Amino acid sequence: MKLERLPQVIARTSLSRAHLYNLISRDLFPRPKRVGKRAVAWLSQEIDEWIETRPPGGSWRSTPNG
Repeated sequence: MKLERLPQVIARTSLSRAHLYNLISRDLFPRPKRVGKRAVAWLSQEIDEWIETRPPGGSWRSTPNG
């Protein structure tokens, strides 16, 4: 079981800290696990699974005006 701290999660997902916690509050991103009084980390496997559910890059649909 590998744990990842916030800087690693941000680097892997390309999400900002604020957006990451916004997704967590809406149950759209895995919740971190407490690893100390003031420290949290995510399970690497949960981050891998979340990334796999994302659409591939460049898959934006064209809009009629764009």
